Amino acid sequence: MGLSIGIVFLVFFLKKKSGESGIEFCYFPNCRVLKDMRSKPLIFGEQVPVQLRDTLLVQSFLKDGDIDFEQSDTKSEPCKTYSVWFSEDGQQKEMVAKNCPDGLTVEVIR
Repeated sequence: MGLSIGIVFLVFFLKKKSGESGIEFCYFPNCRVLKDMRSKPLIFGEQVPVQLRDTLLVQSFLKDGDIDFEQSDTKSEPCKTYSVWFSEDGQQKEMVAKNCPDGLTVEVIR
């Protein structure tokens, strides 16, 4: 009886995980940091050109990007600085952003 309840629960849980509106699991540091960054309001710094102040571009960095932890400053307080890389049309692009408790400030996109 308990096994059948567990299997039903597991099927329901895995179905939710794989669904579009399902639960997202982030076990690795890259995924956890990007998920945290996506949850905060977006602020653009003065060094970001107006033509690059595109929230869709930034969202692609935050969804499919890779954080370079060697170039990032993860020890600073209260804002940590991250270097996020994203490949678009065969070109590597970099975004440098400060992850603060009150929002995400995009400093540079190159």
